[in-house]
Amino acid sequence: MTANRRAPLVGPRGARRLACALAVLAALPLGHAGYLHAKAQLAQVLLERAWHRAQQQGTAPRPWPWADTAPVARLRAARLGIDRIVLDGDSGRTLAFGPGWAPASARPGTHGVVMISAHRDTHFGFLRDLRQGDRLALDGVRGSRRYRVSDLRVVDSRDGLAALPAGGDGLVLVTCYPFDAIVPGGPLRYVVSAVADDDVSELSSAVVESAPSSRMAAIAAR
Repeated sequence: MTANRRAPLVGPRGARRLACALAVLAALPLGHAGYLHAKAQLAQVLLERAWHRAQQQGTAPRPWPWADTAPVARLRAARLGIDRIVLDGDSGRTLAFGPGWAPASARPGTHGVVMISAHRDTHFGFLRDLRQGDRLALDGVRGSRRYRVSDLRVVDSRDGLAALPAGGDGLVLVTCYPFDAIVPGGPLRYVVSAVADDDVSELSSAVVESAPSSRMAAIAAR
């Protein structure tokens, strides 16, 4: 199955202007809600363009000149009209611009458990509206997978436990919780587990203890 393709939203000149605007936003003081949302939305426009080039070239270019990450996937939730470009890595710096893929998990578009995290007040705010049975699509550079939501739960990151899809093949989306928290950085995480669409008869979840040596243990969305 090939990844969904569409033309980039801006041309080279527009992309340079947006990159300059993003640089200005990145230099502003942190913590302002309007700033965070503006930076997140602007970054997704540039990421959309980089993702289009990645599909054409087979490798992902940097979305802006100083970027230390690149797009690796497109995540879609059809019922909610959600379309997000996913970045390589899940550091705090990366999550400031978009959802991040945990490198210790399976690569998007392949078999295995893929883990993606993002902030609750920007790119993953929609997780609160997902329901069991919702369909998700994840397009990687070299392949696509389809999933169905099987489990939604709140976990304490201090317990080192994550709900992973049964069978070792699925998608896990993680964000901070509660969604309307005034003070960020608490220990609770909202975890959405989804099974591969060809395994929808197995709607159970296995609780797997995280291993300190694996980035799969860090389910915290920074």
